[in-house]
Amino acid sequence: MAFEWDEANRDHLARHGVTPEEFEQGLRNGPVELGEYEVNGEWRVKVIAITDSDRLLEAAYTLRNGRIRAVTAYPLKERRREYYRGQFKK
Repeated sequence: MAFEWDEANRDHLARHGVTPEEFEQGLRNGPVELGEYEVNGEWRVKVIAITDSDRLLEAAYTLRNGRIRAVTAYPLKERRREYYRGQFKK
């Protein structure tokens, strides 16, 4: 699984308190897909993901040049954490 990182998407995640490492872990740990949507002709996938330290994130990514590019990610709000927690098997 190859990822595309640059200053823009790293900074965006940092504003939400998420690291690139956490984003990658979440996508490798069997995320729950919530759906796809289009922004300016680019398809994005929205997921709930869990990090290696059991932190639940809501994240979005797109595929560019065969690589996964983070669009955004942020910690799941408490009421949603309880709903999704049981859906992950690590």
